Amino acid sequence: MIGVSCGQIAAAVGGELAGVEPAAVVDAAVVRDSREIVPGGLFVALPGEHVDGHDFVPAVTAAGATVSLTTRPVDGCPCIVVADTQAALGELARFVVAQLPDLTVIGLTGSQGKTSTKDLIAQLVRPYGATVAPEGSFNNELGHPLTALQADRETRFLVAEMGARNRGDVAYLCRITPPKVGLVLNVGHSHIGKFGSQDAIAQAKGEMIENVRPGGTAILNADDPRVVAMASRTEQRILTFGEAAGADVRASDLALDAEGRPSFTLHVGEFSSRIQLQLIGEHHVANALAAAAVALAVGLTPEQLADGLNSAGRISQARMELIERSDGVTVINDAYNANPESMRAALKALIAIGRAREARTWAVLGEMLELGDTSSEEHDAVGRLAVRLDVNRLIAVGEGAKPIHLGASLEGSWGNESAYVPTIDEALELLRKELRSGDVVLVKSSKAARLRSLADALVEEDAQ
Repeated sequence: MIGVSCGQIAAAVGGELAGVEPAAVVDAAVVRDSREIVPGGLFVALPGEHVDGHDFVPAVTAAGATVSLTTRPVDGCPCIVVADTQAALGELARFVVAQLPDLTVIGLTGSQGKTSTKDLIAQLVRPYGATVAPEGSFNNELGHPLTALQADRETRFLVAEMGARNRGDVAYLCRITPPKVGLVLNVGHSHIGKFGSQDAIAQAKGEMIENVRPGGTAILNADDPRVVAMASRTEQRILTFGEAAGADVRASDLALDAEGRPSFTLHVGEFSSRIQLQLIGEHHVANALAAAAVALAVGLTPEQLADGLNSAGRISQARMELIERSDGVTVINDAYNANPESMRAALKALIAIGRAREARTWAVLGEMLELGDTSSEEHDAVGRLAVRLDVNRLIAVGEGAKPIHLGASLEGSWGNESAYVPTIDEALELLRKELRSGDVVLVKSSKAARLRSLADALVEEDAQ
């Protein structure tokens, strides 16, 4: 973070100084975890379900924090007292970003693929300028400003992934980091239980396009009608990506190798080049095209972005992460999160890998959350798709995933091919008994369903 005085911070966040001089400077990291504080840093005291960040203010002060953002004075500790520390964190990030006129903010949102696309964008632009991007899915009202505050005067690109659970969320995050380039990947069913419909989701995601800065670029998915329609919500330059014939950044001739990695021909104007992605799953083609459009918008040549796509790899964990066990079993850990679209993409990738290896395929699936009234229907559809794709074995884990098993049972003449187990431990026990060398196992669920622990257990057993 750039050096900022406590007086400037107090003015920016509407706070009052308590036990600290206005001239005292914060010139190190802003953190919300007291264990991460370093001398010269700022600690944000957030209320928690079980702990109160204010309890740690004395400890961070002793560790060298210049000041803490608090909602009340803490005896003997330098504080900037505000009404709401979370809101103040956002205002601080907004203030700091405004001090960086040479910073290019790249904002992206969408129903799925945000984190993978964020990782691809960062890898494409980093060779051409210092880049800040969030770790994992640090994309909400806490993670977003903390990421933005990592930027300094040397930073050229800030890649800002923005999630949304309510209308106004993306607009709020854009207010903190106004995007010079704004990307909407897609409009799917993620969080439809909160929004009520895909049209409502489109309204929320389109806030990104409305907030693209004058002279900036809006990047839209040419294959998604709800996203293409967002062109009417901006007067800025528009670039499109997809497989559609008229897309500015286009893919053709898709293929998958034995590892499930897609290749395709990239078209940008008159330029074309064969791309071999290092990521698993055909769905990453759209992510790669989106990242390429962003790179084009910030000044990379088609040759540069093609080279970058060929060399880019997976960064974030538990997203189509392929692990080969010593006993010949392959685990595909895609258990960070799930929605109907990403479930379908993962199942298709599983089948492609299994077919190429002539291997037996397992889909171990947990609940997809926040689907509202469509939940039972969407889970049922996943089970039926597993049958149509000819997955060899299906395990639905947890009560919320039971409709996956029921849908599979009703779709075809399956017997023991599909099973329902109430707990992760029972799923692990079943796999221990029945997995054999050469099998390929996909593990996928929403984060709160905790199937990532199952994938981790399958991998850890190999090390024992």
